[in-house]
Amino acid sequence: MNQQKYTGVWPVMLTPFDERKEIDWQSLEKLIEWYLAAGVHGLFADCQSSEMFFLSDEEARKLVRFIVEKVDGRVPVVASGHTANAFSHQSEQLISMSETGVDGVIMISNRLALAGENNDKALETLQRLTAQVPVSVDLGIYECPYPYKRLLSEETVAWCAQSGRYTFIKDTCCDLTMIKRRLELAKGSRLHLANANSQTLLASFQAGCQAFSGIMANFHPDLYVWLYENWQAEPEKAQKLSDYLSTAALVESLDYPVCAKNFQQSIGNFHTIACRVRDSSGYLQTFYPEAINSMVRLGQDIRRYLEL
Repeated sequence: MNQQKYTGVWPVMLTPFDERKEIDWQSLEKLIEWYLAAGVHGLFADCQSSEMFFLSDEEARKLVRFIVEKVDGRVPVVASGHTANAFSHQSEQLISMSETGVDGVIMISNRLALAGENNDKALETLQRLTAQVPVSVDLGIYECPYPYKRLLSEETVAWCAQSGRYTFIKDTCCDLTMIKRRLELAKGSRLHLANANSQTLLASFQAGCQAFSGIMANFHPDLYVWLYENWQAEPEKAQKLSDYLSTAALVESLDYPVCAKNFQQSIGNFHTIACRVRDSSGYLQTFYPEAINSMVRLGQDIRRYLEL
C-alpha cells in the first residue's frame, strides 16, 4: 500500500445547487477542477460541507459516482453519506457507498451512539459496522459536529489503528495535546490523522500529523498545500502563513457554507449560493461578503510573499 495515500490536503467538498436546490452538476465539475488545480492531495466527498444530511441516499450515491468519474484517479477520493439512525440503514448506506468507486468510506462518529450514550456503545457499533463493509475499501471516521459532536475515545482510536482497516480520521478535537496522544496511538499503523483545525495545524504537522481536512480549503486550498509541502524547508514563511490561515479561519462563523458558496460564485465556479441546510437569501445584505473579500485580498498578499 502507498503509505502516503492519505496524507496532504483533503478539502471537504461543497455541493452546488441550482435555484430549485437541485444538484448543479456543471458547477460541481468546475469545483473539482479548481481543487485539483490547487494541488490538493485528495478529496472528501459527501461530508457535512456537502450538506450530506440533506441529500437522499440516491442523490448521495449519484453525487459521489460523478466525483469519482470526473477525478478519474488523479487523486484519491473518500466519501461518507453515513447519516441514518438505524443500524440496518447505516449498514446499507456504507455498503452502498463502498460500491461507488471511492478509495475509502468514512463513518460519522455521532452515528455510532446517541448523545449521552457511553464510548463503549460507540465502539461496539463501530466494530459491528466495520464487519459489514467490504474489505476492498479503506475506512475512516469523521468527528462531525452535526447533529452533535462525539470525539473518539483513546480506546476507539487504538482499536482503529490495530484493526488494519482504518486509514483516515478527520480530527475535530482542536486540542494539540489530544492530537499528539492520538498520533502516538496510531504510530506504526495504516491510520493517518487529518486535522480540521487551522489554529493547531502547523503545530500538529510539527508533531507528526500527516494531513489537513478542513472547510477553509474551500477558500484557499493552494495555501494549505504550500504549508503542508514546505513547512519543514521554509519555517519562517510557514509561520507567517500559519498566522494568516489561523486568523482567516475565523470567518468559518460567517454563515458557512453560504459564505464559501458566495466565494465560489465570485470566482466563477458556482451559479448560485443556494443551500439546503439553511436559507441563504439574506446573506448578501450582511457585512459577511465584504469580510470574505478582505480575507481574500490579504491572501493575495501572502501569495506574493510566498512567491506563488
